Amino acid sequence: MMWYWGGGVHWWGWLLGALAMVAFWGVLIWAVWYFVTAVTRRPEGHRPQGDRLEGDRPGAADPKRILDERLARGDIDADEYRRLRDLLQERDHSTPGDGGRPASTADRSR
Repeated sequence: MMWYWGGGVHWWGWLLGALAMVAFWGVLIWAVWYFVTAVTRRPEGHRPQGDRLEGDRPGAADPKRILDERLARGDIDADEYRRLRDLLQERDHSTPGDGGRPASTADRSR
């Protein structure tokens, strides 16, 4: 009488099965992530009503807000924040006919 000794899965079969399982779970997790982010994503340039500045165009960044965020994240220190804030204020107070230079620049050059 002959006994059945063959027909088992070789090492490459186990390896292929393990790789297929990892690929299956990877694709499943990616699909769930993609679906959740696609459903919860806001349209580009959309901001809540309270965040929109008067005369602000959609998608435009407010320099003061960016500066505040950099200070909050710790990208810059308080002295750098004050220096940059003053530069922004000078830029906002410059006259249109002087090429965008702050009005106080002429006083400093004397």
